[in-house]
Formats: sequence, structure tokens, C-alpha cells
Amino acid sequence: MGASGLRARLAGGDFIVSGWSSMRDVIILERLLQGPFGAVAFDMQHGMHDEASVAAGIQLAAHMGTPAIVRVPVDGYPLVSRVLDFGAAGVILPMIETAEDARRLVAVAKYPPLGSRSYGPTRAVQLHRYASGAEYFQRANHDTLAFAMIETPAAYAALNEILAVEGLDGVFIGPSDLSIALSGGRLDHAGQQVQDAIADIAARARDAGKFTALYVFDAPETRRARALGCDLVTISSDLGIFGAGLKALSDTLAD
Repeated sequence: MGASGLRARLAGGDFIVSGWSSMRDVIILERLLQGPFGAVAFDMQHGMHDEASVAAGIQLAAHMGTPAIVRVPVDGYPLVSRVLDFGAAGVILPMIETAEDARRLVAVAKYPPLGSRSYGPTRAVQLHRYASGAEYFQRANHDTLAFAMIETPAAYAALNEILAVEGLDGVFIGPSDLSIALSGGRLDHAGQQVQDAIADIAARARDAGKFTALYVFDAPETRRARALGCDLVTISSDLGIFGAGLKALSDTLAD
């Protein structure tokens, strides 16, 4: 069994909607994993996850048949191979701005000859039932995905060079930071300027043979992201879903 089948589904043209986990509570995670999601992403950048909760979360997700993606913190290069060793199917690194940044990501995410990831995937082998560590080593560069976050003017300007980096599997668009960057300080992730940029990034990524992922906030944005050419979206968050439920309940009680 592969790490997740995530690449195969994306390469086959599936549009994947992923849950977004920012809280460390395993019961909340379990409930999230029962939702209509084809993957789950753990947030170590702005969320409350740490190494221990990510390791436990990947384990639970694997047992429930859901591939896990981890967003590590800014400059979290040392954590990339660690979360892949835990069994993650993919990793997202924020604030990639140059081709050199992308090459550094590939270096820690991929085994030779693509990169220089250190070997020691015992937990990933166990969770995903590879026949051996040797089999995982042979397949990991293909089975696991490395996404570079595109969210700054420098990253957008260097997009073609970033997409040309061998071993990089895709880009993950951060619409809020991209909005702030493109507008000179205005938060408007649904604005036309940002939507045009998303479509442009997705088109160029597809031409380069890479996947495009995007953070979205609700179902209408999910449908729009698909129309813009995105392959995967991470929607809202556990906290966002909880907040929406509370608001719906409050509105009902107020009627």
C-alpha cells in the first residue's frame, strides 16, 4: 500500500477537498476526519499543532484511511523530513520566494538523487504497510508531495523559476497573504486581483506539470477554486467549522 494514493488521485484528475486541523484535540480531529474530506492538513504555522500532535494526528488519519498533509512553520526545513517520517503524504512550506528556497525544500523532502533527505522512515513504513523500508525508499519521492507556498510578490515574480525546480510537486496558494501583498496591504482574498492571480498560478503550474492547492473559506469558494484550475483545496478549519456551527445555532435560537 502506498503512503496515501494522494498523488494518484490528483494525477488522475480528481479534485480533492481537504479538511484543515488547527487544534490538537484528537476527538475533534476524529470528528473532522468523519467529514466529507479526501485529505486532512495539519497546521504548524498558525495552528496549535506541534510535533507530538502531528505524529498522533497522522496516525489517526492513516487508520481512518485519510492522507495527511502538514504545513510546517516558516523556515521549517528541519521539520519537513520529520513529518514525512511520521507518515505524512505531503508537506507545505510557507513563504517560499525563490527557486533556491524551493530547491532547499526538495532537498529535505526527497531522497537522493532528487534531494538529500535522511533515511529513517520506520513509522511511515508501519502506518502505510510498505513491505519494507527499502520499498518505501524506492517509492517515497513519488508517493509523497512537496508544496511550496506562493503568497508574496517575490514568489509570484519568481513563479516560473520555482515551478521549474525538479522534485517540487506543486504550489499551495495562501490567498490572504497574497491579497495583502498584491493590494499593498488590503485583506481581500476574494477580490478580482487575487482571483486572477490564482487562475494564472494554476495555469502556469499545470503547464509545468505541477499541482495547485489553495486555502478556501467556504463551499462557494471551493467551487470557484475548481473552476480556476486548482487541484486541491483545504477548506475552513476545525475552529472555523465550530464557529459556523455556533453562529447557526445562535441564529436559530434568536428566531
